[in-house]
Amino acid sequence: MAALMLGQQVRQFSTSVVRQKLVKSPIQVYGVAGRYATALFSAASKQNKLDQVEQEMGKVSALIKDPNISSIVMNPHVKRSIKQKTFHNGLAKDKVSAITVNLITVLSDNGRLPITGEVIVAFRKMMSAHRGEVICSVTTAQPLDVPNLADLKVALKGFLQKGETIKLETKSDPAILGGMIVSIGDKYVDMSTKTKIQKLTKLIKET
Repeated sequence: MAALMLGQQVRQFSTSVVRQKLVKSPIQVYGVAGRYATALFSAASKQNKLDQVEQEMGKVSALIKDPNISSIVMNPHVKRSIKQKTFHNGLAKDKVSAITVNLITVLSDNGRLPITGEVIVAFRKMMSAHRGEVICSVTTAQPLDVPNLADLKVALKGFLQKGETIKLETKSDPAILGGMIVSIGDKYVDMSTKTKIQKLTKLIKET
């Protein structure tokens, strides 16, 4: 019965996107993954299922990280029909919406299953923007302590507009030596010691 229901749903995602005008996403994400994510956002928005689909993308993400599943659906030598059956069986157990099922089917039909993770990342960016969240990534040589993290959050709020909130992601990378690299919205600032040394070395060589 589940397989029959899935079979009836497989085309809904693609046909709804083609026949109806897309709902404009809060931000534009470029590339192939961005186009699929935009279509997903539009389909979910029209059915008032944005939050539900976002949760389901978490299930899809976990599914493609399962070695037993990924070894099949990400293998270019496995037949498309087998990939679809494997993926659909996994999704059927979680009882996800037709929107999510149809997204995976379209990706499979177009040979795009390997970019499923990228589509999920792009969709999550759109959902963050939809909620007024501004994604900010900060890389430092060493993990920030509590006082420095608090100061950083205060400084980053200066980039926000009314109604926006920061969604901060921090990570450490000893290779940058010191300073920090900040990516917030469409802005990117490299204040790392490594980059400063590289610029200084280049300047010295050119003089």
